[in-house]
Amino acid sequence: MTTKAYGAHAADQPVVALDIQRRAPGPGDVQIDIAYCGVCHSDLHTVRSEWPGTLYPCVPGHEIVGHVSAVGSDVSGFKVGDTVGVGCLVDSCRHCASCSEGLEQYCTNGFVGTYNGPTADAPGHTLGGYAQRIVVEQRFVLKVRHPEDQLAAVAPLLCAGITTYSPLRHWQAGPGKKVGIVGIGGLGHMGIKIAHAMGAHVVAFTTSESKRDEAHGLGADEVVISKDAAQMKAHAGSFDFILNTVAAPHVLDAFTALLKRDGTLCLVGAPASPHPSPSVMGLIFGRKAIAGSLIGGIPETQEMLDFCAEHGIVADIEMIAAGDIEAAYERMLKSDVKYRFVIDTASM
Repeated sequence: MTTKAYGAHAADQPVVALDIQRRAPGPGDVQIDIAYCGVCHSDLHTVRSEWPGTLYPCVPGHEIVGHVSAVGSDVSGFKVGDTVGVGCLVDSCRHCASCSEGLEQYCTNGFVGTYNGPTADAPGHTLGGYAQRIVVEQRFVLKVRHPEDQLAAVAPLLCAGITTYSPLRHWQAGPGKKVGIVGIGGLGHMGIKIAHAMGAHVVAFTTSESKRDEAHGLGADEVVISKDAAQMKAHAGSFDFILNTVAAPHVLDAFTALLKRDGTLCLVGAPASPHPSPSVMGLIFGRKAIAGSLIGGIPETQEMLDFCAEHGIVADIEMIAAGDIEAAYERMLKSDVKYRFVIDTASM
């Protein structure tokens, strides 16, 4: 099927309108008419080859919501008209230990990304959600239970939502736990909302005093200006868990010093260059840990969507037309968005 999409033909060329081919649904496939697609910083990194290995033409987009328009003969969990989502992965090996446990994001043999991943479909790599239609194997399609008028704001949950939900759940954020969220952006604002809904005492860390009221509005119980040494010291040794969403190199010791014994600092931001090496002594004296986390598997992503629907959680978004993607990228580089751009595919 010929489908309208937006993508780039090379790293030094802009994202433009183009026609792509989607396969007709096979027996286990779900065809989705895309309503909205979130714009992730990963899209920008990939389309401009700031990360290695970009294949062209590149059609980004892995925060997809829409409606089922056709199903294959073997599909049992979805029907035409269902509201569904697709996140960052559309396949995996399905048989390694991680896949067997529903942790496809850690597939030993490598999961297939929603874009720029290997596929038998033309042109030989996956093409993402900056498009009017996509065809996905049923195991990697998710049910969306939010009201129809919230669908645009649901789209970023498929990446930013699960990226923050998964570590918060894994390290058991909840009542009686003091949880820090470092950075109030596309990831951080979701982390604050989700940690608050889980019942944790949430402390937001920001370098900007101007974001104090915003952080409280998102659900933070306290806000700390991280460049204020006195404010940081007042929280020394008191956190069970800190989720660090910042994608720029910075000194991690400032945050490991805030952890309790056995506390964990989890990194989900991916800076272009390494963080300065942390102090080993600061970790040894307190049995503290620095960890990382990557999105979530299909079962956990469905759990996250259901949790967010139950608690009325969506992303804070700004809607854009498909023709405004390049301008949105430039604004993203200046952190000029609160907190996620979403493409209205009707504009294609």
